[in-house]
Amino acid sequence: MKISSKGRYALRIMIDLATHNSGDFISLKDIAIRQESSIKYLEQIVAMLNKAGYLETARGNNGGYKLSKKPEEYTVGDILRATEGDLAPIACISGEECTKKENCKTFGFWQGLDNVINEYIDSKTLADLSQ
Repeated sequence: MKISSKGRYALRIMIDLATHNSGDFISLKDIAIRQESSIKYLEQIVAMLNKAGYLETARGNNGGYKLSKKPEEYTVGDILRATEGDLAPIACISGEECTKKENCKTFGFWQGLDNVINEYIDSKTLADLSQ
């Protein structure tokens, strides 16, 4: 499993919003400056996070983004899945049809790896990373 830059920046955006939470909306421009990234790239990621229901948005001069829940209510796994999709290490773990699954000597290993990955990323919250 390799996390793309979208997944990494999604975490960075969410941490930024949690860290700079004053109750006001935070402009994407401010986030882009702090994260040293282009607004255009962050817009793509924010759209995914917004679609997942993780952000509140407002337009206008005082517009921007803020978290829709408390930082401790977001797991790292939720955030990564919103941008990366399924995090399974191989296709047959994520439910794709595999004709060799019944006799596969490595399936249990891959399933165990998937469990370890998911347990770890689901055990960490946005609050944990924001400290």
